[in-house]
Amino acid sequence: MARAIWSGSVSFGLVSIPVELYSATEDHTVHFNQFQRGTSDRIRYKRVNERTGREVPYDKIVKGHEVDNGEYVIVEPEELDDIAPGRSRTLDIEAFVDLDEIDPVFFQKTYWLGPAKPEFSRPYLLLAQAMKKTNRAGIAMFVMRGKQYLTALKEDNGILAVHTLFFADEIRKPEDVLDVTPEGRAPRGKELDMAVSLVESMADDWRPKDYRDTYTERVNKLIKDKQKGREIVVEAEPPEATGVVDLMEALQRSVEASKKKRSGTKKKAG
Repeated sequence: MARAIWSGSVSFGLVSIPVELYSATEDHTVHFNQFQRGTSDRIRYKRVNERTGREVPYDKIVKGHEVDNGEYVIVEPEELDDIAPGRSRTLDIEAFVDLDEIDPVFFQKTYWLGPAKPEFSRPYLLLAQAMKKTNRAGIAMFVMRGKQYLTALKEDNGILAVHTLFFADEIRKPEDVLDVTPEGRAPRGKELDMAVSLVESMADDWRPKDYRDTYTERVNKLIKDKQKGREIVVEAEPPEATGVVDLMEALQRSVEASKKKRSGTKKKAG
């Protein structure tokens, strides 16, 4: 069984529910160690004093924030602990908002929230069902591992899900980060009709189980092939950019190909 990574209580109005927090996702990334090429020597990192060249133990390290060119303010770990907000371990719902109003760009990571004990199931389910019926999410702040989080609680098949959110000042505007922004008049006419036709011809239901991390699979295969001395198969190059002149033809051919693919899929299913 997974272990809770945080425990406390959800509070809304005068109701308080003891709960435990669990990660809803897991990382399948293949991790590598570093070696010097041509040897079996591992590359390791050390915490070294840049002036003396000597390694420094953890208990001798403090944090420093640069406030001016070359000038730092030194902060002790205990000082950060002393000012940590919300040290009461409470996930206090401040408001319930329409779930559809939260832009997906704000969502960061998802956790499952469960009742701490079976006897707390009734108020837990009551909160979950109330949010489901109203299509609302509970907005709350809480502290975990020395950091304050903005969160949205929502109902998910009878379970409470906690989504950590980015703060508003952490969201970048597209115009502030894109080197090239789309310009010119909005597309219309036959090209737009054909693009809409292509989108509709490729419309499907969202089935997350149909998708998998093929790159990680290839990395694992690469490792096994190298271990057994097999030849490495190189992946195909990505397609070239579609020229503006060829756009209409590319759209037409794409629609036809999509329709043929769907027709073939239906015949196999039948």
